[in-house]
Amino acid sequence: MKFCLKKINKFNRSRRVVDFSKGFSLVETLVAVSIFTVSILGLMSVLSSGISNTTYAKQKIIASYLAQEGIEYLRNMRDTYVLYSPGQAGWNDFNKKIAGAAGGTICADPSGNGCYFDDQKNQAEGLFNMFDLSSQPQPINKILIKGCPSGDNGGCPSLRYDSSTGKYGYNSGVDSGFVRQIKVTRDPVNRPDETKISSIVSWKQVSGEYRITFSESLFNWTN
Repeated sequence: MKFCLKKINKFNRSRRVVDFSKGFSLVETLVAVSIFTVSILGLMSVLSSGISNTTYAKQKIIASYLAQEGIEYLRNMRDTYVLYSPGQAGWNDFNKKIAGAAGGTICADPSGNGCYFDDQKNQAEGLFNMFDLSSQPQPINKILIKGCPSGDNGGCPSLRYDSSTGKYGYNSGVDSGFVRQIKVTRDPVNRPDETKISSIVSWKQVSGEYRITFSESLFNWTN
């Protein structure tokens, strides 16, 4: 009889321990799942922020190169005009090309719309790709300068990226999302031998709208 009671008590104690252990394991599991979920959410937030920052950094680097390219194009154009038409004549022709005869049109538009240049093939306007003009004198001076209509970023068109050539232009490729706007500031009376160039590149992404501006003063170095 005593032996049977001992076995029954032992069985009951074992059952209570097992039941308690099962309940405790379930609570532990729920806590662990909760901690894991919170950790994953935090990690995803960090990764999302990191991807956004990486995308911004990449876009900013591209925009910086495009803005600098705008300055380099016009500096090259200035040098070509001055070298082929030495003295004041070349300097005047350069400024007429980018700012108009009176210094108040095209890139120096008083409304602030600015301009853009297109070095791609444009048969309708009698222009040809500058890289196809190896037999022609002063090919860079044949680049078309167009005034931007009014609107966001002066209403200038978006640059297109051609993956087959790795170049940005306006005739081929897909919309890159970058808009380049050139502005010219002149004071022909007080500073006739100086022309200030501003190359502004803007773009949009999920985190907002951004722009970067490079500015440089070009001088008539023959005087």
